[in-house]
Amino acid sequence: MNKIKRCKWVNMSNPLYIKYHDEEWGIPVYDDHKLFEMLILESFQAGLSWECVLNKKEDFEEAYDNFDIDKICNYDDTKINELLNNKNIIRNKLKINASINNSKIFKEIQKEYGSFSNYIWKFTNNKVIYEVGVTNSKLSDTISEDLKRRGMKFVGTTIIYSYLQAVGIINSHDNECMFKGR
Repeated sequence: MNKIKRCKWVNMSNPLYIKYHDEEWGIPVYDDHKLFEMLILESFQAGLSWECVLNKKEDFEEAYDNFDIDKICNYDDTKINELLNNKNIIRNKLKINASINNSKIFKEIQKEYGSFSNYIWKFTNNKVIYEVGVTNSKLSDTISEDLKRRGMKFVGTTIIYSYLQAVGIINSHDNECMFKGR
């Protein structure tokens, strides 16, 4: 039986990680709801591993009302306290507050560009970039700077690079990975 070749970073003892690598990571995303979900999740990764966030993804989905942007934009102190006391998610007040703030800015970008997808894909003229072995680039620098200028938080160049990989704008599958060419 042929062994499936995956990227070296995949933790082969974590079925969630394998499934994420095989079925989500690096596949181009154009749906604003999914782009929003991933932006929220990636912002929680700051200072942590993606695996830590991924292991809590379902709990985040439940805690964050299935990533309903309209609900998140209206989170109040009661909801913030509920999130801060939810042991199933990452309970960082700065990140929670940033997720609400970033939601509002995400909506502003949607209004300006017709969709967040139009905004984020314009940086590459709707093309997928292939590169491996880096954690930031001129592209992630540019997008990070623009999002920060608009007022987003926890969107540094490394987080944005990781986001671009996750949503398939940057394809970083290892050369040996069987998923490289999709």
